[in-house]
Amino acid sequence: MTTTSPTTARSTVQAFFDPRTWTVSYVLWCRATRRAALIDPVLDFDMKSGRTSTASADAMEAYVREHGLQVEWILETHAHADHLSAAYHLRERLGGRIAIGAKIRQVQAVFKKIYNLERGFLPDGSQFDHLFEDGEVFKIGELEVTALWVPGHTPADMAYLVDGAVFVGDTLFMPDVGTARADFPGGDAQQLYQSVRRLLALPPETTVYVCHDYPPAGRAPQWQTTVAAQRQENIHVHDGIDEATFVARRQARDATLDVPTLILPSLQVNVRAGQLPPAEDDGVRYLKLPLNVLGRAA
Repeated sequence: MTTTSPTTARSTVQAFFDPRTWTVSYVLWCRATRRAALIDPVLDFDMKSGRTSTASADAMEAYVREHGLQVEWILETHAHADHLSAAYHLRERLGGRIAIGAKIRQVQAVFKKIYNLERGFLPDGSQFDHLFEDGEVFKIGELEVTALWVPGHTPADMAYLVDGAVFVGDTLFMPDVGTARADFPGGDAQQLYQSVRRLLALPPETTVYVCHDYPPAGRAPQWQTTVAAQRQENIHVHDGIDEATFVARRQARDATLDVPTLILPSLQVNVRAGQLPPAEDDGVRYLKLPLNVLGRAA
């Protein structure tokens, strides 16, 4: 499913919704220069067969080529636990620089141990083309973008503020869904609250683009809201919810949640900027399944 958001005089946003993982990816482009960024692209993965495919990425590529865009950036909001990233595949097809927050090194260090990754994998962020620091400003054509560090869901989450809009990754969902969980390795509910309040301090008319939607019964998937709507209606963190209340509720809810279906295959790919693990001596690439490491005992 794709949809184009209302175009400003300076930019256009095209959303791509993957119903299998409830993920929203975006193409953001500068109208003056036709330079573009891809945000949180999905590599399709079938857990039963262990097969990857590129239908979701192909749709983004087709849009880029149809509109004559030049990809400058492939932006990750964090190392996702619910889908594999197509960043590496799309860089091979379209160019651009894969970028993520500099704190990805902490996430890589944790998951190198969890997966016992090969000796040659270094948790230094070198798998990415660029690591953003908090407040760093960069360009997409003539569009000025500010990278905002918003930890809590993971230590490395980033949001991207551009042209009256902010791409928030998993930090916020639609108001009737709430906020991200904070119980992954390195997650922190107190940090998440502070990050959310940082985002909600933006001007109320700021458009908020989320990375996932898990709609309640009777509502179609959505991914665009505003800071004002979040402050008034977000079920977990609307105005008036203090930090202690949020943390207690978030931790209680997280204690009831199962680990995401694709967390084990996805993170060993996503800490590599979307590149699959190196082939072994038989020419096959393998994903590991560490036992008794994540989640609660059955």
